[in-house]
Amino acid sequence: MNKPFPCTACGLCCRRVHLSDKTAWLNRGDGVCRHLDGQTNLCRIYAQRPLVCRVEDYYHAHFAEQFDWEEFVKINVAICELFQRENEAA
Repeated sequence: MNKPFPCTACGLCCRRVHLSDKTAWLNRGDGVCRHLDGQTNLCRIYAQRPLVCRVEDYYHAHFAEQFDWEEFVKINVAICELFQRENEAA
């Protein structure tokens, strides 16, 4: 069994849905996911969230034949860290 994705629930990826054609349809008009609770940074539809928001399921559906899980996590953690640095600089 793979280690779970180390999400910190910071909400930064949910505040940048406009940056990807895979998530742009979730944009409420300002780049932020329409399902993000701005107070808690948590998803209001977490149990029913789309596949693209379920990291492990999305990996198995689209990337399992290209990357092993550890490499996929490494790539996505690097993106998370970039978002965090950008947020700190803002």
